[in-house]
Amino acid sequence: MPDSPEPFSGSRPPGARIVSFVQRSGRLGPRLQRVWDAHAADYLVEVPRGGPATSIASGYRLDPHALFGRDAPLVVEIGSGRGETIAAAAAERPDVDHLACEVYRPGVARTVARLSQAGTTNVRILQADAVHLLASALPEASVDELWVFFPDPWHKARHHKRRLVSPDLARLVARVLRDGGVWRLATDWPDYADQIAHVLHEAPDLDGGEVDRFSRRPLTRFESKARDEGRATTDFAVTRRPRAARLSTDPLAPR
Repeated sequence: MPDSPEPFSGSRPPGARIVSFVQRSGRLGPRLQRVWDAHAADYLVEVPRGGPATSIASGYRLDPHALFGRDAPLVVEIGSGRGETIAAAAAERPDVDHLACEVYRPGVARTVARLSQAGTTNVRILQADAVHLLASALPEASVDELWVFFPDPWHKARHHKRRLVSPDLARLVARVLRDGGVWRLATDWPDYADQIAHVLHEAPDLDGGEVDRFSRRPLTRFESKARDEGRATTDFAVTRRPRAARLSTDPLAPR
């Protein structure tokens, strides 16, 4: 694959790309504002914006080694919410670097609160559209694991086009994963699970499918609510095929 693929290319121009989230108020309450003022600078990754507040300028390249000051495996969580999962994972594996990507400022603030209270040092947070991060900001083959847990299901049929997990997203994930890297997903909505299963099955650079529950994924408030409502969670995991293997069968295939 090229270093900077066009995000979600197709009949729509890039500026008209349908996004998987809507802008919400970024206002913080007094407690979260105090946390933000005291600790946000320790965790937030400041990036140049290419337009909207959640954009990343097309020429920006994130250097994970410089960001964390060391050479370590990198886990990226897309839609990190309040930070329950990434905070627990980072505490369990201090030898692994973690990058959280979240668009909503209150969620970022709550993540900062968790991390600062625990004294965690191996997490950075990017408040940005995940597509911009995957399409160009992250180097190719730089991520060991990428997590997408409980993406917005967009229940109404006319809104399904807004769902994050799609063939386009699979293409971008394959770009940033190292050979043998793993993409983990989970959803508590059966029809979205069916869609995810289809996307993963059709992805040419990924192998895998439905798996048992990921042991490092804590029970969040979202999953607890789903259980209370009688919905089971479906987990998926797929592995990035070696790039060399694909080139050997198709010399013209993009990397």
